[in-house]
Formats: sequence, C-alpha cells, structure tokens
Amino acid sequence: MWSSLIPLILGGVVEPIEIAITIMLLGTPSHLRTAGAWVAGHIGTRLLQGLIFGTILHWGARGRSADTSHPHHWIVSTVLLVVALLFLVTAARELLSDDDPEAPPPKWMRMLMSATPIKAFFIGAGVITVSVKAWVFTLAAISVIGGAGLPRTANIASYIAFVLLAMSANLLIIAMAALFPAQSRTLLDRILRWLQANNRPIMVVVGTVFGLWFGWKALHGLGIL
Repeated sequence: MWSSLIPLILGGVVEPIEIAITIMLLGTPSHLRTAGAWVAGHIGTRLLQGLIFGTILHWGARGRSADTSHPHHWIVSTVLLVVALLFLVTAARELLSDDDPEAPPPKWMRMLMSATPIKAFFIGAGVITVSVKAWVFTLAAISVIGGAGLPRTANIASYIAFVLLAMSANLLIIAMAALFPAQSRTLLDRILRWLQANNRPIMVVVGTVFGLWFGWKALHGLGIL
C-alpha cells in the first residue's frame, strides 16, 4: 500500500504554487493565522472528501470486491493510470504553455492576499474543491488504501496520515514561522524567490518522473508490463 501512497504523498508535497502562497501569506498582517487558515482549508476539505468518498467507495464494507492478495487489482491500477496521465499532461502544459495551469485564478489570489483568516480558510477549501488534480489524488489514495484490505479504522488512520504527510511542507513552513519568526523570515524569503524562479522546471521534472512511475505501476497492475 505505502509503495503506492508514498509517490502520491511526494506529489502532494512538491507543489511550488501552494508552498509559495503559504510563504506569501506569512507576510500579510495576520501572517500565521491567515497562512494557518489557508492550510487548514486544504486539510479539512481533503479529510471531508476522504470521509465521504472513502466510505462510499471502499471503507464502508471491509473487503468489498477487492482481491487483496494482489496489490494492484484493476480498479487501483486504473486510478493510478489516470494519475500518471494527469502528471504527464501537467508536465507537458508547463513545458509548452506560457500560463501556469496549476496557479489559482488571479481574482482568488487578490482576495487571498487581503483575506481574513476565515476567508483564507474558505479560499483554501475552494482551491481543493475545484482542483482536478486534488480530486484525482484523493480518489487514488482512497483506492490504494481500500485495496489493501485493512479494517475500517486502519483505513481512516491511513488516509489521515496521507493527508497530513501530503501537506507536510506547508505545515513545516508554518511551524518554522511560529517557532522561529525572526530567523525563518530570511530563509522563507529565499525559498519563495527560488520557487517563483524555478516553478516551471520543477513541475516539468516532477510531472515527468511521477507520471512515468505511476504509469509503470498501473500498467504492471493491469498485466500489460
């Protein structure tokens, strides 16, 4: 299970746009509260998605239609194939397009930079709700966890761990700003400038590497490779 979840987690961690926004929000008047609310909106929405769709698709009945002796039954493999295609398409769009397909709409960015913590929470939740990539990752994680044949409690705990680990970069940034406000500011500013300068090559490399990885996992699970 974790051999498939870890790449999904890493794909969630390496999100330059989300990390950059979190750092930028730490420079607003309500810095920690606004940045924390933005991240909490992401986490809360992902947990709600997992609770609803995990219960509907997999976790409501233990062992439902899963051949747990094979870690890549066709449902999981099909979802992983969709994830692979999404990564590869994202890499291609980053390489060929002038616009960043992963960036939130400019109107949302303007609202976010002047938002109260409550508004930042709902904008964070809204970004996840309308993100095709976030939905695919969520459904992929649910399928991988559901296909492992674990008890319902273990399914839920595994999904919570997946969400928190996928958001670990943002959580670490907020923790640094809270514990070491003066010392972390210079470092975070450097990280922000580096991410803004290298967002496109990062996404091309990440999309290509993870796209090929998930493609191999999916095709292997489907018996093609």
